[in-house]
Amino acid sequence: MIYELRIYDTPPGKLPALNDRFANITMGFFKKHDIQVVGFWTDDVGVTNRLTYIVSYKDMAHRDQTRAAFAADPERVAAFAETEKDGPLVARIQNTILRPTSYSPMQ
Repeated sequence: MIYELRIYDTPPGKLPALNDRFANITMGFFKKHDIQVVGFWTDDVGVTNRLTYIVSYKDMAHRDQTRAAFAADPERVAAFAETEKDGPLVARIQNTILRPTSYSPMQ
């Protein structure tokens, strides 16, 4: 297994709309494209316009395949465009691919 850590910083006031999109739209497309969710977090202390989440994949080939299908899905593209009719929900994305150590409980 590999894990992808993704951190989304939103424009001011857009975090509720981004959370809504994940809850009501993105999660369905993740399921459709076999992207396994580990968890989602917001910051209680520090940055207040940030959503952090982790997803998992069988390997890099699985990640590349599922992310490409997710990105190209015309229904997802249309749904995301509708949520951004009043401006983008994400100002910056950081992502890192994480591989568990031999002693990690998460393999």
